[in-house]
Amino acid sequence: MAHFAKLDENNTVVEVHVVNNNALNLSDEERSGIEFLTQWSGGYLNWKQTSYNCRIRKQYAGIGYQYDPVNDVFITPQPYPSWSLNENFDWQPPTPRPAGGNWSWNEENLMWQQLES
Repeated sequence: MAHFAKLDENNTVVEVHVVNNNALNLSDEERSGIEFLTQWSGGYLNWKQTSYNCRIRKQYAGIGYQYDPVNDVFITPQPYPSWSLNENFDWQPPTPRPAGGNWSWNEENLMWQQLES
C-alpha cells in the first residue's frame, strides 16, 4: 500500500488516498501511483506520495498540510500565528517550552502557561 496526498492549486493537502500494491509498479511506486490516481480521478494531476513512517517528505501528509516543492517536504499547519518554521520545517514558539510539567501556549500573552495536574 502506498499513500498519496491530493494537493490543491496552492499545494495544500485536500485529501489523502491509499493505492493498493496491485496498482503499483513497485520499482517506480510514486510515478505509477500518480498515474493510477490521475486516471481514477478523471485527470487530476497534482499528487505527491507520502509515507506513514516518514521516510519521504519529512512527515505523513494530512489534510491542511502544505507541500513545499522547493524543499520537497510536507509541513504541518501553523499552530499559532506567532510561531515560525525552523530549518527542519518544524513550528517553533517565540520562547522555548519550559522543562517539566504540563504547559499550554497562550497566544494572547505570547507565553507558556502551566496547567494544573
